[in-house]
Amino acid sequence: MRFAVSPMWEVVTSFRLQNSASVHPVHRRWVEQVRPRVQAAGLDRGWLAELIPPSGYVPDFLNPAPSGPAPTPSVELAAILAAPVGRVRRDLDHLEHHQGRRGPRLRSLYAEPRARLVRVAEEIETYWELALAPYWARIRAVLDADVFYRARQVAEHGVGHLFNDLHASVSWSDNALRVVRRQRTLSRETAGTGLLLVPSAFAGPGPHTRVSLPEPPQLAYPARGVGSLWEPRALTGTNAIAAVLGRSRTLLLTELESPASTTELAHRTGISAAGVSQHLTALRDAGLVSAHRAGRSVLYARTSVAESVLAASA
Repeated sequence: MRFAVSPMWEVVTSFRLQNSASVHPVHRRWVEQVRPRVQAAGLDRGWLAELIPPSGYVPDFLNPAPSGPAPTPSVELAAILAAPVGRVRRDLDHLEHHQGRRGPRLRSLYAEPRARLVRVAEEIETYWELALAPYWARIRAVLDADVFYRARQVAEHGVGHLFNDLHASVSWSDNALRVVRRQRTLSRETAGTGLLLVPSAFAGPGPHTRVSLPEPPQLAYPARGVGSLWEPRALTGTNAIAAVLGRSRTLLLTELESPASTTELAHRTGISAAGVSQHLTALRDAGLVSAHRAGRSVLYARTSVAESVLAASA
């Protein structure tokens, strides 16, 4: 058994959430920021919209088994592009069985998996840049904290305690792991090379499973701490940082509680657009902000380094 943080699990679960007709109470602030960008890019009616239905089964090839504890999006995209043709078609057959139909893009993907997977990967990259990359430092902090907590549970109390604390629908008894409403029975001999536990910021309200032998089974579960993921964080004691970075750059960092463009930051702070651009370039070179393409504009976001600096000052 091992843990892994998977960008593709976050892509699949978050896309379903932001594309839902209902508004998730925990993720409302994120959805309100991201949904307009996703719709402007046409992703709400593209490949992902056909591959990730509002509920139920999602093709297994979209969630390749993470190759390490924290693979990059590019590594997981490479695994999707390398998915065997037979697996892609079997997954699409399974999806059609659940949904009752196959849309035009999926018919094209079924006919030409190798060529069309490139289009799927391109759309995933676009979605990542619009919806997840600007927030990844914050999301990753929650996922890493969950893994640390669970690993300590195993060390101090054993695996049984971990599973019984993971989610109400997951339990460990009589030397077996049970998940409510999952019909597939696996033995240690048939379960591949162990079990992958994947914390997710967007999975919910219950866990998700993926079984595609001979790869290890995956259990994606809601991470601890998600409830406060998007809450505004009060920043105090920024005078000390301003003495080092300058007041304008410190102000820009505090304004990047949510990702924003140069124009937005200029409007909020009163600093000229040229000045904002110059300061952001310096902050980016120092590793304190990251830049992400969103259509014709660029969104800037605080990095984990900046979050640590601000937290230390507070």
